[in-house]
Amino acid sequence: MRASRLLSLLLLLQNRGRMTAARLAEELEVSERTIYRDVESLNAAGVPIYADRGTGGGYSLMEGYRTRLTGLTEGQAESLFLTGVPGAAAELGLGAEMAAANLKLLAALPAEMRERAERVRSRFHLDAPGWWQDRDPVPHLSALAAAVWEEHTVEVAYRRYDGRHVRRTLDPLGLVLKAGTWYFLARPHAARPESARADSDRPPTRQVRTFRVTRIEELTDTGVVFQRPEGFDLAEQWAIWSRDFEESRHSLRARVRLTPLGLELVRALSSAITAAGTSGAEVGEDGRYEVELRVESVEIAVSEFVRYGPEIEVLGPPELRTRLAEFARATAAVYGEAAP
Repeated sequence: MRASRLLSLLLLLQNRGRMTAARLAEELEVSERTIYRDVESLNAAGVPIYADRGTGGGYSLMEGYRTRLTGLTEGQAESLFLTGVPGAAAELGLGAEMAAANLKLLAALPAEMRERAERVRSRFHLDAPGWWQDRDPVPHLSALAAAVWEEHTVEVAYRRYDGRHVRRTLDPLGLVLKAGTWYFLARPHAARPESARADSDRPPTRQVRTFRVTRIEELTDTGVVFQRPEGFDLAEQWAIWSRDFEESRHSLRARVRLTPLGLELVRALSSAITAAGTSGAEVGEDGRYEVELRVESVEIAVSEFVRYGPEIEVLGPPELRTRLAEFARATAAVYGEAAP
C-alpha cells in the first residue's frame, strides 16, 4: 500500500509540477505528516525532490528528472482501453493519434498484460449517443479543441437557443461530450451594452458560460493567448451548470394525486427532479398520495402524465388539468366506437 502511494506521489509531481504538501495530502487522502515522511523516503531512495519554502512554495522534482516506472497493474492496463470513445476522438481530429497511442501502449506492455488488454478491446465498445439519434454536425470542433489546448482566444458567430444570431469573443476553457452532444465552456469578453444579455444556451448567468458546439456558425482563432482562471475545474464547473440547467427547466409545479402504482411509476419513469416530489409522500384517506411534482412545462407534463393513465389525477394548475382532460376525451373518442 505504501509503495503504491510513494509511486503515486512521484507521478503527481512528475505530471503536475510543483505541489504543496496540503494538495498532495488531499490527492492521496493522507495527512500532511504522512506526505513529509513519504518525501523523506523518496529522497533517501535517490529521487531528487526539492522543497521551496514560503508563499507559492511546495515540492517539485529536479528539472529534467522523469521516472519510467509507471507501475501499471493488470487492471489499470486493461482500463486504458476502455477510456477512449472512437467517434469522439475522430470528431476531435485525434482518431489516428489515439490508434497510434494504443499500438505503442500495447507494444510497451509485457506479453501477459498485452493479451489481457487485447481481450478487453475486443470485448467492449463504447458508443455514447442514444438510440435513433444522429450526431450533430460539428465542423468547428477540431479548431475549437486546438484553441482550448493552446489557450487561444476565438471569435465566433453563434446561434443562440432562441434562434438569434450573435458574434462573441471567447476564451474557450474546455470541451464536454454529453450524451453524444458536444458543449464547450468559455469566458466571454465584454459585450456591447445593446447585446450584453446572456448568450449561453441556458441560465444561470456566470462569468464562465456554456455553449453548444453545433451552434457555432463561424470560428476564427485569433492566436491571442489568454490566461486561464486560477483554480478553474472543468468537471466541477460542468457539474454546477448541469445542475442549474436541469433545475431551471423544471419550472412548472403540478399538484397531483397518485395511486400506490402511480407513485411507483413516477419514481421509476420520471426524471430525478420530478420524482423527488414523491419523497416523504403520505397516503390519504382514499388510499392515494397527494404530492407536488416539478415538471418542465404543460406540454411535457401532458406527454408524461398520460403514460400513467388513471393512476394519476392532476389537481392543478388548471391549464394542465384541462389539457389532460381534452387529451383523454379525444383518445376515448377514437377508441369509443366498436372495433370492426
